[in-house]
Amino acid sequence: MKKAVLYKNLGHATVQCLACAWYCRIAPGHTGVCSTRYNDAGSLYSLVYGKAIGLHMDPVEKKPLYHFLPGKNLLSFGTAGCNFGCLFCQNWEMSQATKSKTIQNIQQAINRLSITSTPRKIVDLALKNGASGIAYTYNEPAIFIEYACDTARLAKKKGLKNVYVSNGFESHESFAYIGKYLDAINIDLKSFQPQFYRKICKAAIEPVKENIKKFFKSGIETEVTTLLIPGYNNSDKELQEIAGFLCKISSDIPWHVSAFYPDYRMRDVPPTPYHDLLRAYHIGKKAGLKYIYVGNVSPTEYSDTRCPHCHEVLVQRAGYVTRVRKLDTQKGVCGRCGEHIYGIWN
Repeated sequence: MKKAVLYKNLGHATVQCLACAWYCRIAPGHTGVCSTRYNDAGSLYSLVYGKAIGLHMDPVEKKPLYHFLPGKNLLSFGTAGCNFGCLFCQNWEMSQATKSKTIQNIQQAINRLSITSTPRKIVDLALKNGASGIAYTYNEPAIFIEYACDTARLAKKKGLKNVYVSNGFESHESFAYIGKYLDAINIDLKSFQPQFYRKICKAAIEPVKENIKKFFKSGIETEVTTLLIPGYNNSDKELQEIAGFLCKISSDIPWHVSAFYPDYRMRDVPPTPYHDLLRAYHIGKKAGLKYIYVGNVSPTEYSDTRCPHCHEVLVQRAGYVTRVRKLDTQKGVCGRCGEHIYGIWN
């Protein structure tokens, strides 16, 4: 355990965690929603600080980030635990492993899944493997905010980039704490229905919408992913609402529409049909979004980055094999017509 930074005392040994938008009030001997931030006699501790899961080299496109250093690799890691309880979670073995009633069981689960690694060791490993940056991913980084921030701060000093893959539930305090060290983020916008967030994700939608606006307007390269689940969040109306919401922030925001595959507690739901993904693609285009990508499927004809003005292929992708073609990465413009292309390219 390591003492947390983002919390405040409420008196009578009760604390309020400030790591995410739940703002959990935690009594002594208890944890918050994520089951990884523990009140020990009036002081809040992170049970997952220094307890990494993953530490894999991944292509940046896997996050997915398509407008950020194409073709480069990131060292990716996460921890046990999550502040959501998505019934379709693809990483449920780690994200939901801490959802236990006893601190002993929580710590056992964390130790079983994790390896001990300090921020310095993580940064050194990234440099040793030739990574361009570090991705805080696999579960929600807000729950291990102090661990992430200490790592990100060291990474910046060594010239590495920092990338968040997030459910978008950061608190105002965690954004202020780590935002200056972040270069890019992919945020899941899982639905546009408050009831979907409540019932399927065990969460709330409004903080997610506000954080998409906040991260984009702060200058952090921002992309959004929606996993299309048949019968749950794939109606024309909902897709139009998502696309319209993103367009109001900026038509530059890349939108990834990804295929769902049965997992965790939604194994009885069929995979996303390809035509649903294409329907979402065309709805997004009609709404005015410049960059829409169809993901988690083959073929990959809708994974290339094209100039929104002249339609030239700027970055070509086949799976995670990426080829920069007509993109001027120094200027961030189309090499054919000079159109500005949103992103961090160099």
